[in-house]
Order: sequence, then structure tokens, then C-alpha cells
Amino acid sequence: MARFRGSITKVSRRLGIALSAKAEKYLERRPYAPGEHGQSRKGKVSEYALQLREKQKMKYLYGILEKQFRTYFKKAASQRGVTGDNLVKLLERRFDNVVYRSGFSPSRAGARQLVTHGHLLINGKKVNIPSYLVSPGDLIEFRTKSRNLDAVADSLNKASEARIPAWIQVDKANRKAVFLAVPERELVQEPYNEQLVVELYSK
Repeated sequence: MARFRGSITKVSRRLGIALSAKAEKYLERRPYAPGEHGQSRKGKVSEYALQLREKQKMKYLYGILEKQFRTYFKKAASQRGVTGDNLVKLLERRFDNVVYRSGFSPSRAGARQLVTHGHLLINGKKVNIPSYLVSPGDLIEFRTKSRNLDAVADSLNKASEARIPAWIQVDKANRKAVFLAVPERELVQEPYNEQLVVELYSK
């Protein structure tokens, strides 16, 4: 299964957002782009560069590659409503993202690993596809043998109620979550501007 294998810290510095806890620490110490010219790069940024940066933010935040991201965009554009909003809703419905939002993992990369290793069930059936689109009413729970994973318990203990969104109902004691509804765009607090991505692909 294809996934990004480069330095997430360098990508974070280039985009100016923390894509992991480690990257957040690096950004505090070096809040500029990587490379010998990272601190000296100034001047006007082109419209294309701004649009490309926003696309890269979305791709790396949700942990998907270009081909799959383009597929999501085409699907969003074919649906009724605002394309940018549709795109965000599709990405938020990804199984690995819902696992992350539920607090079962401190990162989307960790949530993806839980999914691919077959630790989780959706409505009683094992699903090990990170890109699977979760639907309203779906019940997410751990397999019996996976309910006592230390990493999950640690993540849930550290996950504040404020971090878990209103569109997911989590039962921490029983390691279960219900995806209540597809979130509206204004409820998704992420540092990207999807409208610039729409403009990029619309050229």
C-alpha cells in the first residue's frame, strides 16, 4: 500500500504546519523552510504557489498521495454542492481519519497502522482499508484481542474531550465509537484553504 516515506519534519517546515508531534518541536526551534536558503527565502509568492501549498497541506495532513487525492477531488466535483466542502467531507470520512478523531491514536499515521493491522471492526466486520469511507451510524470497535492495546489506552487517556469532535460519539471504557454524521465544513478545524485547491484543479 503506497504511502509517503520521506521526512515529515522537512515537509512540515516547508509548509509551515506541524504534521506530527516531533515536527511541532522542530518548528518551534526552526520556524523556516529547510535547506541552506530556508531563512533567506522572501518575496512575493505566486498565486500558483499558494494554491499548490494548500493542496500539499491537505495531502500530508490526511496522509494520502497525489493520485488518490486527485480521485477524491474528481468525486467531490461530481457531487452536488460546493466542491471544496465535498472534498473536506470525503477526507473526514476516511476510516483512518475517523479512528484518529476518535482518540484511538495520537496521529493519523498511527490510526492508519491500527487499521491496516486489522485491529478494528466496522459494524462487526473487520475492515483494514484506511481509505474506507465511514457512513453515519457506523459503529467502530476493536477486535476482542485488540481491546487492551497499551498504545490505544495511552492515546485515549491523553485525548481531551475537546479534541474529540461532536460528530463522533466515543465510549472510552469499551473502546467504541459511533460516527454520528458527516461534519459540515465550518466544524472541521484544519489549517488549509480547500478553495485554493479547487482553483488549482480548475485551471
